[in-house]
Amino acid sequence: MSQLQNAVEAAVKSYQDPYLGMDLLSAGAVKNIEIDGSVVNVKIDMPYPSEFLKGGIIQLLEVALENVEGIEKASVEVSWFVAPHKAHENLPNINNVKNIIAVASGKGGVGKSTTSVNLALALAADGARVGLLDADIYGPSVGMLLGVKEGTRPETVDDKFFKPVVAQGVQSMSMAYLVNENTPMVWRGPMVSGALQQLITQTLWDDLDYLVIDMPPGTGDIQLTLSQKIPVSASVVVTTPQDVALLDAKKGIEMFRKVNIPVLGVVENMSMHICGNCGHAEHIFGEGGGERIAQEFNTQLLGSLPLSKYVREQSDSGLPVVADDPQSNIANMYRNVARNVAVALSRLDNQAVPDIQISDD
Repeated sequence: MSQLQNAVEAAVKSYQDPYLGMDLLSAGAVKNIEIDGSVVNVKIDMPYPSEFLKGGIIQLLEVALENVEGIEKASVEVSWFVAPHKAHENLPNINNVKNIIAVASGKGGVGKSTTSVNLALALAADGARVGLLDADIYGPSVGMLLGVKEGTRPETVDDKFFKPVVAQGVQSMSMAYLVNENTPMVWRGPMVSGALQQLITQTLWDDLDYLVIDMPPGTGDIQLTLSQKIPVSASVVVTTPQDVALLDAKKGIEMFRKVNIPVLGVVENMSMHICGNCGHAEHIFGEGGGERIAQEFNTQLLGSLPLSKYVREQSDSGLPVVADDPQSNIANMYRNVARNVAVALSRLDNQAVPDIQISDD
């Protein structure tokens, strides 16, 4: 390999991707490096949705390459892809769905639905095609969080299938779209499990990279149905830092492991409160709980989110913070969590690193 080629590779490796945790060459994301005299062309294929990030990646790499002695012009092309995964290969695929991510919590009140909605919106903001399924049959809330008008009903096809309700750029389905919001679902477990299967399999999802499922709290019938009947790719567990929530989160992680569904990591919600007047940060519910549980179960902390009046107000008004205020600090926190989820999912299969083609014309 020539000295110029070595210098070009070193320039490419100077960019460390914060989500992959390594340079793009080591991560296998560099498809091709072509050197033609004093011109170099680099093609990169990121293994997670990177539409929002790719402009910055291009700019950083082109500057680094054009600083190489002997290179006058650099052109960097960045694309990205989402590979399909599922935990149980024997289960049939859901039509037009690459990946299913179950977002769960061991107990209620930890902000799981708000996290699910903003996670879905953050993945969509990075270019992915995303669906959101409200699996909380007894207490569906996804429609309200997405700002879907009361009384909205999904279109039906052949009296058998539903078209998802598109809101904030995300395809959604919920039991709330099928019944009056004041009608309680007084159903036994088998009826609930059957309804969940129908919602997933009889919805005409449109070419999804990710289907995010907002699970009900606990470890009961719906969770078992999901693991045994639906080709889930992986799960995310939401908790708050206090000990009682962590105890229930541990049960959630253990449940997914018993049914052989990978746990991508833990999201610590309400990790701290920041005073709106003075900016003082206080760990009301304790500190470091998400990190401890991640270490205990050999998984990762996907991100910590603050206890925020702003998030609550936006959610109650049907304007999730990621969609309505995408440049805010809190929206960026959700986007950071979403990218960590996407990267963790992409690493479930130990795929061989492709050979890098380097040509010196």
